[in-house]
Amino acid sequence: MSFPRRVVPELLDNLAATDPAAVRSREDLKRVHQVMGTRSILLRALRNFSVRKQSAPLRILELGAGDGSLMLSVARALEPGWAPVELALLDRLALLDPRTTAAYAQLGWVATNQIGDVHDWARMATLSSYSADPSPRWDLIVANLFLHHFDEEQLPTLLAGISLGCERFVACEPRRSGLALVASQLIGTIGVGAVTRTDAVPSVRWFRRQRDHRSPGRHRPWPGESREYAAGRFSHCF
Repeated sequence: MSFPRRVVPELLDNLAATDPAAVRSREDLKRVHQVMGTRSILLRALRNFSVRKQSAPLRILELGAGDGSLMLSVARALEPGWAPVELALLDRLALLDPRTTAAYAQLGWVATNQIGDVHDWARMATLSSYSADPSPRWDLIVANLFLHHFDEEQLPTLLAGISLGCERFVACEPRRSGLALVASQLIGTIGVGAVTRTDAVPSVRWFRRQRDHRSPGRHRPWPGESREYAAGRFSHCF
């Protein structure tokens, strides 16, 4: 069974960073990631990433990174000596705690918080790619439960910036399936708060047909190779 794509504003997007409901919802997301197996999904993606021997660290950007805890769990689970990493955590809010930064440093990762709007970032990435002195491309850009926040007018611009700004891109979204929809309706059983319960169902209904995600716009193919796959019981990645 599949469902039409609909974008509905989420409650969390409209709450102040210090609102107790927003703080609770961000903690809920950690539990949601555990249920969805997001860490394992990202681990497989990174282990498949061909890390070449180089003096410069691997440059990774996470979009909508929140407090950085998800990628920290991935970094902790990777094999020791996997690769030195420079990680930029882009979010519209300053949520990166100094203790989290220190935890990354213990693993050989240098984590920095980039505060700003992802649309501004995408526009700058696009402009830079066509300039005489373009910014270095990211080795990898990661987005988790993030793309479903954007409608059909916003998404092509964002994906265009991503495609021009990195070598590889990995995104993980809720699978648009009957099982995932039922799970989203029952998400309260894992103890999440009201905001997360309200936002869960629209997140699943967001996902559209597989072919619609293969390009930054309807008439512009995604450059290079692309692959989509189901991951776990509730996720779809590309």
